[in-house]
Amino acid sequence: MKIHYGYIFALALLPLAGCKVGPNYKTPAAILAPTFKEAPTTLTAEDGWTEGKPGDQKLKGDWWTLFNDGGLNALETQVDTANQSLKSAEANFRASRAQIGFARASEAPTIGVGPSVQGVRDSAHQPYFNSSLANAGTGNFTLPVDLNYEIDLWGRVRRGVTAARAQAQASDADLENARLSLHAELAMDYYGLRSDDAQTRLLADTVKSYERALQLTQDRFEGGAAPKSDVAQARTQLDEARVQLADLEVQRTQYEHAIAVLIGKPPAELTIAPTPLNIAAPSMPHIPGAVPAVLLERRPDIAAEERRMAAANEQIGIAQAAFYPTLSLSGIAGFQGTSAVNWLSWPSRFWAVGPQLSQTVFDAGRRRSAKETTVAQYDGTVADYRQTVLTAFQQVEDNLAALRVLSNEAQLQHQATDSAEQSLDLFQTRYEGGVDTYLQVVTWQTAALTNQRNDLILMQRQLDASVMLIKALGGGWDTTQMPKL
Repeated sequence: MKIHYGYIFALALLPLAGCKVGPNYKTPAAILAPTFKEAPTTLTAEDGWTEGKPGDQKLKGDWWTLFNDGGLNALETQVDTANQSLKSAEANFRASRAQIGFARASEAPTIGVGPSVQGVRDSAHQPYFNSSLANAGTGNFTLPVDLNYEIDLWGRVRRGVTAARAQAQASDADLENARLSLHAELAMDYYGLRSDDAQTRLLADTVKSYERALQLTQDRFEGGAAPKSDVAQARTQLDEARVQLADLEVQRTQYEHAIAVLIGKPPAELTIAPTPLNIAAPSMPHIPGAVPAVLLERRPDIAAEERRMAAANEQIGIAQAAFYPTLSLSGIAGFQGTSAVNWLSWPSRFWAVGPQLSQTVFDAGRRRSAKETTVAQYDGTVADYRQTVLTAFQQVEDNLAALRVLSNEAQLQHQATDSAEQSLDLFQTRYEGGVDTYLQVVTWQTAALTNQRNDLILMQRQLDASVMLIKALGGGWDTTQMPKL
């Protein structure tokens, strides 16, 4: 009985295949605050504000339905199926997921076959060759099966699989972040368009009012009750309002075109009927509040950076494994014959198998530099993660503050608009009675129009801030939706 010491050596090292060198991953602590500085303390539960929790259902799923706007809902549902940027992000995720299978393949042996058929005849005129040994030629029929297998002693292959899995999860979070951004962009474009619709209606009504005012001053001039300068002022005011109305049309078409592209259509295929914002009944959503720690679970961009940290940590272990010996098992078996007749016969069989242990003795610091590189890259991902968390806090604080300030500003603006409209009515009456000049009417026409437009712009800004706050809170996503892979 023959003892193959190579096999015994390989079997003795197999238990080491459960070892892994390098650091075990642990999520670094993020820079957190106990509460948001701009928490809506002045808003109550009746306003729709509640303490945020990871299980809060109000921001799950289609968050834009919080605005109770059928037109917005109809457009938002088209983003997931038609937006090309989203399709690109989804393709990147599928490619990252496929890399997991590529990495896992290293956990199994590689088997290959290479059949060959060839005829060989030695030349009788070879140098230093006895010509009597020459023959008419021989056949060489070979059917080999090769096997190569790296025994994962130090966890290099397993860490590669873990790194690929973490990268795929990061890619999935990138996909969700792109989805959230695109839905938010669509909502803001939609409300920008509706604000323009409201301003267009306001300016169209203003143009009609100014046309009547021009006719009034023209009649008074012809009757000798007003100077020609009144007519010039009224005409100038009318022309300026028409210019503003034309400028709004340009802006509205740009919003409409942007929406078309977001839902995967050429601008020529989308026409959105005018639907002005209604100041009397604004569709402000009720948005739940949140505490800073919740963002770590809700924000897909934070989740993506955390997964990249995990992948970078595995790269340190892979670099560390390069300092240790590599054990591989290789073998070959098959049939070799001189003709097709005896090719596949049992005596034509051959085989060879054995382990190989290799170790780099000197590389002038290459492995050390490679490890230092992976450590530095990991430290960079930690900094990126913490910076993303800080940016998330800033975005929430910014929009909480914006909603608080804009709410107060809108109330003051309503009062200013009411005052301007009352003053305009007063001075129009005084002008018609011959008490004041038309300059007073022009002044208060301008003031009234400016304040009326400010009312609409403030409502748009409040809606935009609401959308941005929902986006800053992570929309309807949380880390439980990340694929396990």
